Amino acid sequence: MFYRDTWVEIDLDRIYHNVSHIKAFSGFEHLFAVVKANAYGHGDVEVARVALEAGASHLAVAFLDEALALRKQFPQTKILVMGPIRPTDLQHAAEQQITVTAHDLAWIEAISDYRGPRANIHLKLDTGMNRIGLIGPEQLDQALKQLRQHPAVNLCGLFTHFATADCIDDYYKQQSRAFDALVEGIDLSQFEIVHQSNSAAMLRHGKQQHSNGGRLGIAMYGLPPSDDLELPFELQQAFSLHARITQLKTIQSGTKVGYAASYEAPREERIATLPLGYADGWLRYHQGRKVEIDGRRFPIVGRVCMDQCMIRVDDEVQLGDQVTLLGDLITVTDAADDLNTINYEIVCSISDRVPRLYKRGGQTVGERYDRYDGRTD
Repeated sequence: MFYRDTWVEIDLDRIYHNVSHIKAFSGFEHLFAVVKANAYGHGDVEVARVALEAGASHLAVAFLDEALALRKQFPQTKILVMGPIRPTDLQHAAEQQITVTAHDLAWIEAISDYRGPRANIHLKLDTGMNRIGLIGPEQLDQALKQLRQHPAVNLCGLFTHFATADCIDDYYKQQSRAFDALVEGIDLSQFEIVHQSNSAAMLRHGKQQHSNGGRLGIAMYGLPPSDDLELPFELQQAFSLHARITQLKTIQSGTKVGYAASYEAPREERIATLPLGYADGWLRYHQGRKVEIDGRRFPIVGRVCMDQCMIRVDDEVQLGDQVTLLGDLITVTDAADDLNTINYEIVCSISDRVPRLYKRGGQTVGERYDRYDGRTD
């Protein structure tokens, strides 16, 4: 139950479609469902549940806090923290059977005295992203030596991350060759999982010769990794954003609308108010973009406020009509293109102040409203 006329709908059938098709297409034995950042704004628990049902074998997040929250709902599922954790938090991660990432020699040295429960660790190699990860064969050799000798460490994974798998250039090949060179002469069978591919790499390049796993992020949600990527099958966008009109008024020519009086009506017009704004992640940059009502498009006029925004409508629009701000007609990627950003940022920006409704078979099967502790499953 929630008490505002703004909400997000997440179509879980579409997430199932995306995961199952990508799983079959990739051919990977192991598939991580990347549900960091609250599953890119979609809801981590709800997405994780359907992704595992559709063929994912593991979950992956950015931070230990995210993994600990998921562990409460998924006591047996393997969960990887892809970002660094504090060495002092390794015991807590191990107690919860959460796999963590060793990303540099200083971190590995810092856990040398760790003697807690056996800790599962994946080793991260930096092959050209230059974010986190070990660089070069000497660091890799030293890391392997130290971790193999550690009595409380289970070194079960090895991975890297591609910077340009979604682009048409040679940098992906350069990174791939760098990984191949780094692992040459290493017995990779010692690792349960070797993973390199993100969504773009899985959809464009297929399996790498040394990998048996991949990490499925943005494509799981039905959003293309880039405009350049030719998809092998249709992805189905799972996210839509809606609101209902809370007021309608007719204004005369010359009337100003919104903060800073940034819009002036050139003639008599009807203005509708919607109950969402930049505090909900519907940022001021959306001014001038269009929204959908019953298959027709209408522009946002005046500045987007913290909690409300205004649109110019015609005489057919009525109080209480449903407005779709993101959906099948005006997609998340359309909005990203309009704002010169990426679709990841659009969905991640919609805050937890906006309730999420979960659909299967066209019916609501769950609701999440974390901001005011109104969550139900």
